[in-house]
Amino acid sequence: MDKYSFLNAAHTAYFADLYDQYLQNPDSLEPSWRAFFQGYDFGSESYGLEGEIIEGVSTQIPEHVQKEFQVVKLIDSYRNRGHLFTKTNPVRARRKYAPTLEIENFGLSQSDLDTVFNAGDILGLGKQTLREIRTHLEAIYCNSIGVEYMYIRKPDEIEWIQSKLNINDNLPKFSTVEKKHILKKLNEAVSFENFLHTKYVGQKRFSLEGGESLIPALDALIEKASEYDVKEFVMGMAHRGRLSTLTNIFGKSAKDIFSEFDGKDYEQEVFDGDVKYHLGWTSDRITDAGKKINLNIAPNPSHLETVGAVVEGIARAKQDDKYPENPSQVLPIIVHGDAAIAGQGLVYEVIQMAKLEGYKTNGTIHIVVNNQIGFTTNYRDARSSTYCTDVAKVTLSPVLHVNADDAEAVVHAVLFALHFRMKFRRDVFIDLLGYRKYGHNEGDEPKFTQPLLYKAIAKHKNPRDIYAEKLIAEGVIDSKYVSKLEKDYKNSLEEKLEDSRKIKKTEITPFMSNEWENYITAEEDKMMKAVDTSYDREELAKITKVLSNLPKDKKFIRKISRLIESRQTMFDEDKLDWAMAEHLAYGTLLEEGYDVRISGQDVERGTFSHRHAVVKVEDSEEEIILHNNISDTQGRFFIYNSLLSEYGVVGFDYGYAMASPKTLTIWEAQFGDFSNGAQIMIDQYITAAEDKWKLQNGLVMLLPHGYEGQGAEHSSARMERYLQMCAKDNMFVVDCTTPANMYHLLRKQMKAKFRKPLIVFTPKSLLRHPLVVSTVDEFTNGCFQMLIDDKKAKADQVKTLVFVAGKFYYDLLEEQENLKRKDVALIRIEQLFPLPIEDIRKVLSKYKNAKDVVWAQEEPRNMGAYSHIMMHIDEARAWRAATRRTYSAPAAGSSTRSKRRHQQVIDYVFDKTKNNQRR
Repeated sequence: MDKYSFLNAAHTAYFADLYDQYLQNPDSLEPSWRAFFQGYDFGSESYGLEGEIIEGVSTQIPEHVQKEFQVVKLIDSYRNRGHLFTKTNPVRARRKYAPTLEIENFGLSQSDLDTVFNAGDILGLGKQTLREIRTHLEAIYCNSIGVEYMYIRKPDEIEWIQSKLNINDNLPKFSTVEKKHILKKLNEAVSFENFLHTKYVGQKRFSLEGGESLIPALDALIEKASEYDVKEFVMGMAHRGRLSTLTNIFGKSAKDIFSEFDGKDYEQEVFDGDVKYHLGWTSDRITDAGKKINLNIAPNPSHLETVGAVVEGIARAKQDDKYPENPSQVLPIIVHGDAAIAGQGLVYEVIQMAKLEGYKTNGTIHIVVNNQIGFTTNYRDARSSTYCTDVAKVTLSPVLHVNADDAEAVVHAVLFALHFRMKFRRDVFIDLLGYRKYGHNEGDEPKFTQPLLYKAIAKHKNPRDIYAEKLIAEGVIDSKYVSKLEKDYKNSLEEKLEDSRKIKKTEITPFMSNEWENYITAEEDKMMKAVDTSYDREELAKITKVLSNLPKDKKFIRKISRLIESRQTMFDEDKLDWAMAEHLAYGTLLEEGYDVRISGQDVERGTFSHRHAVVKVEDSEEEIILHNNISDTQGRFFIYNSLLSEYGVVGFDYGYAMASPKTLTIWEAQFGDFSNGAQIMIDQYITAAEDKWKLQNGLVMLLPHGYEGQGAEHSSARMERYLQMCAKDNMFVVDCTTPANMYHLLRKQMKAKFRKPLIVFTPKSLLRHPLVVSTVDEFTNGCFQMLIDDKKAKADQVKTLVFVAGKFYYDLLEEQENLKRKDVALIRIEQLFPLPIEDIRKVLSKYKNAKDVVWAQEEPRNMGAYSHIMMHIDEARAWRAATRRTYSAPAAGSSTRSKRRHQQVIDYVFDKTKNNQRR
């Protein structure tokens, strides 16, 4: 029936159709509507709600029937708008909304309260008085929990929600044992914060006070999820309440947290660490039912909501690796702040991923710790929407608004959310309305900006004491029960505090250490060692054959058929291009048992139409992925066109790589210029995570880069920004110039015994350049080359030695050949970080007759690799720099001007007298 519950006066014809359906086949109707119509005998007449004839002869509906319709409208309004009139705010009066749910607004009066109405059947109550119906509706929709769900477009989901609400009255029902357990977890939350507040006065801890009911809620969620056979939780949350969650849910010893509060140095010299409320944790928990659940809380930066994308990627990797048959066994939970979920655009990006094939995780439980304030900003200034959770409506996900002071309601709502997620494999949101006892941090004064609110908060009892009073009133506990709970818990904290002070240094436990147990950490010396990436020629030929043959029984566009067949031709003619470098790198890794995941905008075909990893059947658009046909024992090949997002997708793929080091995880930018849309993820995770959190990660970023007259936003991947962030041993930065080197680079990323982020500036025009080919032998033998010498140059004849990176090499090579300059050697630096300084110095020594040493780049002088080279190589300060002059934009919009500037740089490489500052 529930999909018809929006019936009102505007749906007269629809009601007529329903009644006609009832007359013809009563069993075809929903049971409650069938019961409704059975309550009245309309005879042969059907009536409109305004008394007009639909069929038959009557001109007036009986008054009692009209009243029934008004009660139906009342029920419908509670379902749609009851959440606006709840008792969910513990410290503020609710905003006023009109019209209200007073019965007079529905054509009913106080005299109708004791009239019996069939509309009670809609709620599963049977025939009931209006008074009982209204009391029931108030209990369901307007108590400590408000539910938003009527915008959902799937009748079965609405019916399921309403059946749960009708049966349970949306009121929690817990046993005595369960109530005492809720109180125990509340006490841990309250006592933990009190202990820190007295032992570490003035230190930032971003306490959970005002939202302590989160702890029993998470506890109940984990326990109940085990009954659904959930094996792993992946959780992301910001700083607020994180320390309590780590200790009281994830089992991190308070001793370790106290060591972090004491500010001790770390046991590892190269590890700089992070503040205590950013660190991640992994543990196994045995539930009350004896089931083991793996718990993960991801490390996070201060950049709010960033961790959400990472959590989804971790969860998806675990689902793909361990639970492909039942992905719901991994449950992602994201804990938000009210200001952040409303204000940070990343939330929208992550939510838009929820149903996409390449990014879905079978539903996430989102919990908002709603302090009703963002630092000093009131909620009315923090959003235009009614609720901070209104972004949930993007995916038509249900939202439960809960009073954080009502611990049982909070636990009940979270369990409701779990049941929904497990049944429908969709996102669900909990809006936990509480408050923040202190300022944004414990040293901040909130009364400066919210004096009235904080006067109320100062007088407000904490959720534990409120709940204890309730249990005492119910006779569940006596007045001494809480005192003993608090004393016992604080005594245990005192013991751990004493233990912590015997430890001289803080040891940080790596996040998800089980996934990384077979990998070593690598400093720069290990990063510079060659890795054997050779491969048997016959095996490579077999892989090429698979990748060159489409199914014969399917029809493909002629052009794509020729393109796929050309792969075999390239192999046979010993001229493998850039696309083949990728295909054969992926194919060989797959054959060796590694998985490959590629995602990003348009990656299936490739922005520049070079990849064609997914081929469409012409008449059905069936997708053919040849990489999955290599052998019966191969790894899995995943490739997904992403939504038009950088920040969210890079975060997702970073999380995926974090959880799956055996997968070559690649994110490719549509153009490298757009990668700065993910700048926060690059700054906070990709370049710094190992230093802050001991986190290795093998994410590969492919960033198309090159100056070809396409303007300021389609030329530069901002190489200089990545290079500026390079330090010690944090990542690889590479600008390859040959297909063979690209092939070996991708294979090296997996064959190494460690993982580092790999930033690759990839070509555009070189994808089809006639000189950018490699032989099969160059693929099967050797390894990645950090520097490529000029094989044609004779050292004793060279007077000008040019160091260059990337595509610009081919522009210089063309000019060198045009000028027939045999006195110039072009040296390619393929790896920009770690920079092969010793190899560069060997080259300088080899070409000792060259008195003119040049660094050449097509980028402006304040961009590209110039500053990086100057900083790392002392000798480079004496080199001649051939670059564009400094600019604020990477490239000119005019193709004519761009070509002129480009040529001027080339000219200056070969003739230092042409140094024109108007470049």
